[in-house]
Amino acid sequence: MPSRSAVHGAADALTAETGRSPSVLALATRLGIANTTFRRHYPDVCAELAAATSAPSASKAVNAYTALKADNARLRSDKRELAEQLELAIAAVQRLSVDNGLLRTALHDAHSVTPLPRRPR
Repeated sequence: MPSRSAVHGAADALTAETGRSPSVLALATRLGIANTTFRRHYPDVCAELAAATSAPSASKAVNAYTALKADNARLRSDKRELAEQLELAIAAVQRLSVDNGLLRTALHDAHSVTPLPRRPR
């Protein structure tokens, strides 16, 4: 069995690699020990790891809240911009429909074409 200093060293190395507290399974795998054997011989280390992963730090919570607020503000702005673009697109389609109708009428008048009534479908 590895010494406690080797276990803590491996935990620190995993934390440095991943940027977060390692799981018990990842630490046991790094040390080449079965998960259950690791839990049996190092219950205090398992408790430390569980406490570290279950209790997020206050700074992480504040950062997450700040990021959430920034994302929310960005999404509101994007929604407002898209709504404005949609209104412009609707107006453009309406204008094109009116222009199309006027051009068709002008074309029929210019060629003296008599429009046939449309059959109902």
